[in-house]
Amino acid sequence: MSSRFRIIGLTTTIYKSGEKYDVIVIGGGPAGLTAALYSARYGFKTIIVTKLVGGAVSEAPLVDDYPGIPDIPGNDLVDRFVKHVKKYNVPIVIDEVINLVKKPEEKTWCVELRSGGSICGYAIIIAVGSEKRKLNVPGEKELTGKGVSYCATCDGPLFKDKIVAVVGGGNAAFTSALYLAKIASHVYLIHRRSEFRAFNVYVESARSNPKITILTNTIIKEIIGKNHLEAIRILNTESNKEEILKIDGLFIEIGLEPPVEFFRRIGLETDETGRARVNIDRSTNLPGIFVAGDAAGGPYKYRFEQIITAAADGAIAADAACKYICALKGPSST
Repeated sequence: MSSRFRIIGLTTTIYKSGEKYDVIVIGGGPAGLTAALYSARYGFKTIIVTKLVGGAVSEAPLVDDYPGIPDIPGNDLVDRFVKHVKKYNVPIVIDEVINLVKKPEEKTWCVELRSGGSICGYAIIIAVGSEKRKLNVPGEKELTGKGVSYCATCDGPLFKDKIVAVVGGGNAAFTSALYLAKIASHVYLIHRRSEFRAFNVYVESARSNPKITILTNTIIKEIIGKNHLEAIRILNTESNKEEILKIDGLFIEIGLEPPVEFFRRIGLETDETGRARVNIDRSTNLPGIFVAGDAAGGPYKYRFEQIITAAADGAIAADAACKYICALKGPSST
C-alpha cells in the first residue's frame, strides 16, 4: 500500500506505508524542529510529522526573546528553523498522528496517521506542545491576532501606551499584567474568582502598581470588534452587573491544555497537569518514546515555556534518542 503525503523539504516524496526511520519526530515547533536537526546531524534517518509547521511560534506577530535574532516575525523565525532542518534533507509530513503501535519483534514503534498511512521508527520524539486554553466566547476566534493574544511577551510591544486587559488568576496572568504595565497605559486584570492561584509576591506587586486594575469575580461574556478589538462585555458574578469595557488588547492566560487523551491512549504516564512524565533525558515509561517541549512534565521538567527552552528540550531528547538507538542496534549503528 502506497501513501502520498504533503512533504515540505528539498523534494516531494512518495513512500510506502510502514517505511522505517531511525527517529520519528511528532510536532513541528521549536522542540520538534530542533530534535530533528540534532538527530539528522548525528547521522540518523529522521522524519517529522506535524499538523502545523512552527507550532504556536508561527502565530506570533513578533518574537524578541530568541537570542541573536531580535524583532523577528514568528513565521520568519520558523522559516529559519525549517531551512536549517532542510539542509539535512529531513522530510516534513503534514498530517496528524492518531496512534502509536509497538512492534516488539522489530524493536520499532509505528505512528498511524489520520490520512491512513503509517511510518515506523526505532525512537519517537513527541514534541506536540500544549495549546492555550480558550475562553470560548463570541468574538474570540474572529479577533485572535486582531487584538486578542495568548502571549504577552510576544505581542505586548504592539500595545505601547494603549489600554489592555489580561484574563486569568495564575502566575502567567499576573506576570503578563506586570510586564504589560511597563508598556501599556493601563492594564485590567480580570479573574472569575476572588482568590488567586498566583504567588503572593506577584499579586501584591500587581495590587500596588497604579497602572493595574484588578477585577475579581468577573467573567468575559463577549469580545467586541469588527476589524480589530474594540471592547469586551464583562459580567460581575456577585452583583450580576454587566458593562462594556473599552480596550485595545486582550491577553488570555487561563492555562494550557496538553494532549492528555493522546498520551493516555498510547500508555504514557502523565503528571497532575496532564503532561507526559519524563526523566531528565526526556525519556518516558515507554522505551523508545521521548517527550520534549511544553508537553513534557514531571519532577525533572522545569516549566518555563519559551522558544529557547523548547529548542533545548528538543536537543536533549534527540541526544537521548540517538543513544537509545545505538544501544538497541549495536555498534554498527554509530
